[in-house]
Amino acid sequence: MSTPWRATVLGSQVAELLRRPGRFTATGLSLLIAAFVVFGTVMAQQIITATVVEKFRGTPEAVSLVVTPGDGEDIGEDRLGEILKTPGVTEAVGRLDGGSPLDGSAVERYLALSADPGTGALAEVRLTDGTYPSGPGRLAVNTRAAREYGLAPGSSLTLLRPEPDGEGTRRVTVEVSGIVRGTATDDTEPTGYAPGPRLGELLGVSGYSRIDVRTGTASSASGSVDPAERIRQAVPGAQVRSGDEVREEEAREAVAEAKDTLELVTVFLAVAVGAAVLVATSTFRIVFARRVRQLALLRAIGATPRRLAAALVAEGAVVGLLAGATGVLAAWGCGRLVPPVAGWFGHDLFAPSHLPLTEAVLTVLGTGLLAVLAVLAPSLTASRVSPLQALRSAASGENAASGVGRTLLGLLCAAGAAFLARQQYGGLPQPGDTEYDRFAALTVVVLSGGLAFLALIALGPRLVRPVLSAVAVPLRRTGAAGRLAVAGVGGAPGRAASVSVVVALGVCLVGSTLTCLASLNAYERYRQAVEAPADFHLYARDSETLDRSLAADLTSHPELADVTAFRTAEVVESARSATISDLDLGTVRSGVGLTARTGSLDRLEPAHVVVDADHAHRLGVRAGDRVTLTFGGRPVRLTVAATLPGAGPYGGNFFVTAADLTRMGADAAPTTVTANASQDGAQGRIRAQRAVTDTLTGPERGDGRVIAEDSAAQAGESDDLRTMATTVIMVLGLTVLVAVVGVATTASLTVVERKREFGLLRALGLSGAAVHRMVTVECALYGVLGGVLGLALGMPYSWLVVRVAQTSAPFSVPAGELAAVFVALVLVTAAAGMVPALRASRTSPTVAVAQTE
Repeated sequence: MSTPWRATVLGSQVAELLRRPGRFTATGLSLLIAAFVVFGTVMAQQIITATVVEKFRGTPEAVSLVVTPGDGEDIGEDRLGEILKTPGVTEAVGRLDGGSPLDGSAVERYLALSADPGTGALAEVRLTDGTYPSGPGRLAVNTRAAREYGLAPGSSLTLLRPEPDGEGTRRVTVEVSGIVRGTATDDTEPTGYAPGPRLGELLGVSGYSRIDVRTGTASSASGSVDPAERIRQAVPGAQVRSGDEVREEEAREAVAEAKDTLELVTVFLAVAVGAAVLVATSTFRIVFARRVRQLALLRAIGATPRRLAAALVAEGAVVGLLAGATGVLAAWGCGRLVPPVAGWFGHDLFAPSHLPLTEAVLTVLGTGLLAVLAVLAPSLTASRVSPLQALRSAASGENAASGVGRTLLGLLCAAGAAFLARQQYGGLPQPGDTEYDRFAALTVVVLSGGLAFLALIALGPRLVRPVLSAVAVPLRRTGAAGRLAVAGVGGAPGRAASVSVVVALGVCLVGSTLTCLASLNAYERYRQAVEAPADFHLYARDSETLDRSLAADLTSHPELADVTAFRTAEVVESARSATISDLDLGTVRSGVGLTARTGSLDRLEPAHVVVDADHAHRLGVRAGDRVTLTFGGRPVRLTVAATLPGAGPYGGNFFVTAADLTRMGADAAPTTVTANASQDGAQGRIRAQRAVTDTLTGPERGDGRVIAEDSAAQAGESDDLRTMATTVIMVLGLTVLVAVVGVATTASLTVVERKREFGLLRALGLSGAAVHRMVTVECALYGVLGGVLGLALGMPYSWLVVRVAQTSAPFSVPAGELAAVFVALVLVTAAAGMVPALRASRTSPTVAVAQTE
């Protein structure tokens, strides 16, 4: 006689899961979210890859073969002719690249140069205006060059080319015959184009660095030797690769660049997965505690703890596999919807046509493994239940989990975290320290933070009540519902800790990221102010000073603004040479970028000095200290008004007032003049360049030189920093989402567990609305506890990370953003308890006298 499958220990647990599918939702929801975000990242990588490959344009599709010199020497015209004569070759063009500075402006300008036929299947540019050059002394320029340099068909350009002997510079005037648009994706700099032979004459070179070849399909079969082999014979030592191979390599490089952000996302994705495991572990523990009577009955009829634990682990694995499969299918479906949705907003995205089966299977199996890891500890605890528990009511899940062993483990982890953090604090780099290994230091900081979080997990039950007693003072004054909510959370510290710790993890990481971002943004603004203080920087080439009327002449041009003249001189401090300047730091980029590490930059008083970070560290001074500088052999004592977090603008080390520098004996004529374009955009900058050029034209100023600093490059780096930080915050937000799911699940299970308690409160006169408020406040308290613990843990490590990553960065706490995150978290966790609170408010008073299950 066969035993029914329900009669086995494993069968009884599977039957229980089938009888109450809601338990799958409770235990598997966090794992489902983890599987969804993991496979969602896989789909994002697939979408990015498909989109980049579809949109990328590099080597033209018509190129069949690419020939490059293998011996380091360029391929000459004679070799190109031999390639053209090779049977099977339909067309071949030579490629070469170069560049040249441009004359005609006091501002330094540069034009890249590239050989291209301009027409035909092998052309990389398409004509948009004018004609493509066919004779000597003519160039076509791309749209960026036309926009930035104000060029049009018929304009002239003067290239500064070296003399054949390399001793001087000759001016070569060319005519702009047309405007072209590059078909290549990476066509982003001002570039001029001409056919290969004409560009070779212009650059003074006689060979090509690459030959693109197009072969004919019919002629390629006319002989037993393919065109590639014939070209190798015609050009000994040349490397010949297929066009498809070159295009695939170019596309792989483009995809690799696009995936940099996703690699960062993958790192932080592990945090969300870890949070899901913590929530699932807590949920399994609560669910198993609710089934203590059933498990005790199984023990009473002969089930061993080992078989019982194996059955519970198998149940967890089933939950994990089902959650993983559901999450994968949901992520794949959302991925398929991304292209049409993006199309509605004007973005062209492409999705893979098939399900990435290998990644899907690995995600499902990985979710099952995570479920096994999550259920392992609760199953071992539940399997040791005594058979006598069958005579008792269901347990609450609170036990001696916060015993001496757990406390000692937590203290040990806390001690290790403090030790590592103290070691890094003692070894922080100083300004100018180039030997400091920041990667190793950040690794130790992350390890210390991991130990600190493990300590928080272990000591959480002991921390709940002290923290709760501090933050819940206002709630106790709101009435019975508030006092009961505080008592409900404090009465189950283990459960409160298991949920609040996950919330704390999300808050810690999001808060730390916001703080580090604010600090690095402040440093980025400072760096921009130092590296690009103004659009134009005028200084003398041969003499030490500039014309005293130069600043006034520049100011008279409406195309220029913020014209500033200042002086620099050499001083000696502690036998070292340094630069002193009377530049008013408040005039640098509107004065918003520069900040002080100590002191203030608001107003510099006479006999006071601002010192850069390197010299402040070397002299050991801060605001209020005294320094002695030597100028012209005479000592000058100054009081430090402020110290900078990094280098000073224009290479200055010490900054004083103009009167102090004159009193030291410096010449009254300026050594540097700066100015900004009065209007934004390329046209405003072109007009400003012309104004500077007109001002500097003349016998007295003809030797002047201007450097135009490209502030757009610094702005791009700042945009990249914001984009990456926003991506990280969104990924870390998944951790908060998992924590909120944990709050909702815990609240739902708590409502089922505490039916008699709610019924008794209703019988004693507490209204349904009051019960609703009580449960909602309990859920909000999980957010409050997690927020307080997370910020308390995150702020010290944020400071340490900023100091390790960038010594000169000021530590900035975005109090408003952190407060918004805290309030939003409390509101979201409260909202997560709304549905369970509604169920609790409908509990009948008669439940108080009913027998619990």
